[in-house]
Amino acid sequence: MLIHIRASHKRSLSTYGSLRVHKDLISQGHEAGRGRVARLMRQDGIRGKQKRRYVVTTDSNHSLPVVPNVLERRFEVAAPNRVWTGDITYLPTTDGWLYLAVLHDLFARLVVGWNAGRWLHGDLTVKALVSACRLRQPPPGCLHHSDQGSQYASKEYLEVLDRYGFRRSMSRKGDCWDNAVTESFFATLKLELFEGRPLMCRQETIRELYDYIELFYNRQRLHSTLGYMSPMDYEISRRVA
Repeated sequence: MLIHIRASHKRSLSTYGSLRVHKDLISQGHEAGRGRVARLMRQDGIRGKQKRRYVVTTDSNHSLPVVPNVLERRFEVAAPNRVWTGDITYLPTTDGWLYLAVLHDLFARLVVGWNAGRWLHGDLTVKALVSACRLRQPPPGCLHHSDQGSQYASKEYLEVLDRYGFRRSMSRKGDCWDNAVTESFFATLKLELFEGRPLMCRQETIRELYDYIELFYNRQRLHSTLGYMSPMDYEISRRVA
């Protein structure tokens, strides 16, 4: 059993604690009680990573148009492409800050679009949105929720939203809980991908982000809110059902 526990922990990029390792083993067809998994992990010195809070700053001191909070923290969504949430964070590299913009589909917590770059300006979020729209082709009426940052109220960004018929929603000023799903994703990413590792250059960090988001987070990582399924497996299973 220990060899399977080690393999599961390694597949998770050494991030899973005993609960997710146990769920992963069950999904692989192994019979094991959670207590036994926790005991074997403890004896072998295998530990998961514990999430801690990260503070994300938002440039909301601008005169660009903002809209009310339509989402109102209703994060449980009945189908794909009903609600997307967007946000930006920053990551340290040996070359200085790297800014990351992402878009989540709340139905399966799937990252549907992302973009990373050296500069914090409108183009960062626009590229993430355009790539997500080309991939998902959201129907008119999809709700787009973000904070009040200038990147989400710029003319260029609003043009793309209008082109695809999005409805708009924005968090209350200074309230990170209004966009809790994406904020939680950033905390998870920073913990699981960067905690305890030496800094990389920007290009190396972007390559690591691709592997983490596209190959691990979307396709493999087990989410408690999804019944311990990965976002992609959850979305596919619900579409089939």
